[in-house]
Amino acid sequence: MDEPTQEQLQRGRRQKLQSLQRSGLRSIPAIRNQPAAAAAEVTPDEESVPVAAVPVVSTQAGAEGSQAERLRVIEQEVAACQLCPELVKNRSQTVFGVGNPDARLCFMGEAPGADEDIQGIPFVGRAGKLLTQIIEGSGLRRDDVYILNTLKCRPPGNRNPLPEEVSHCSGFLARQLEVINPEFICCLGAVAAQNLLGTSESIGRLRGRFHPLDGYQVLCTYHPAYLLRNPSAKRQVWEDMKILLKEMGLPIPEKP
Repeated sequence: MDEPTQEQLQRGRRQKLQSLQRSGLRSIPAIRNQPAAAAAEVTPDEESVPVAAVPVVSTQAGAEGSQAERLRVIEQEVAACQLCPELVKNRSQTVFGVGNPDARLCFMGEAPGADEDIQGIPFVGRAGKLLTQIIEGSGLRRDDVYILNTLKCRPPGNRNPLPEEVSHCSGFLARQLEVINPEFICCLGAVAAQNLLGTSESIGRLRGRFHPLDGYQVLCTYHPAYLLRNPSAKRQVWEDMKILLKEMGLPIPEKP
């Protein structure tokens, strides 16, 4: 793949700074332990970049509008994002999120797949249909919850997200969750769980209990795609759902 141009790199930096500014960050310290090639691109003026110096389009909806309006502002920024050249080159469109903007519960996966990339909606393929069954089997509807991914673009070949890609999307994700302000987040699979919680523990060790994080109660379970390959793990996912429903104060249906 062609290397990104200097203009693309500069545009990507501006977009990252704008996202961080909207998250409340006012300045960015210099990164000292970077590779020599990357360090060579940093000029003295870039040692500490005041975020306020980056022009940002002001929008009342972004600051004071309804939750749905504020999410639309972030979604538009995501759609225009150019921070990951490989993802931008290969994506059909970005996949932001779907559901109730005032949901108590969010389901979070790792990244869009082929079907999601085409439709622009998370979890619409085979794994998505299974997630819908899990949600409905728990006595809820997809419209009751909010569904999103760690990454907003499909990685080529459905590979796992790279650390720098996760980092580029982290500001968007944090703002998205801040607007929705769910009480509970259910991480689907190791990639979502490890990146949200900042841990390297396996999903087998993380599941089955809550992890408090910044005011959220995070529960981890297996990804629906894993269940398609390992149907016997559905029993463990159902146990996780019962833990979640109990903590939410919701009735636990008969086993689906």
